[in-house]
Amino acid sequence: QVQLVESGGGLVQAGGSLRLSCAASRSIFMIFTMGWYRQAPGKQRELVAVYSSGSRTSYADSVKGRFTISRDDSKNTVYLQMNSLKPEDTAAYYCNCLFQGTAYWGQGTQVTVSS
Repeated sequence: QVQLVESGGGLVQAGGSLRLSCAASRSIFMIFTMGWYRQAPGKQRELVAVYSSGSRTSYADSVKGRFTISRDDSKNTVYLQMNSLKPEDTAAYYCNCLFQGTAYWGQGTQVTVSS
């Protein structure tokens, strides 16, 4: 099993930055799919950024050029650096990983961007 704990959310003005962290309860060295999703009120959960096959990264079109996913295997942590934030980025952000065929989710961290 894997427990995921997100942190780093908060309230920020448009144009600002936040860095989210996702700490895993076990080594992520062998977790090849790990990333971030978000869900705004009344909307479906959507993929924001993900590592797949270990090092390949993918981003939602809406965040390309503004968000960067990174990982520090020595700290069992995945990060999401969010720059040039927009009000439409407001959502609960969830960390996710796929390990041994099972998907795991964190509890989420709220990001609110004011205009």
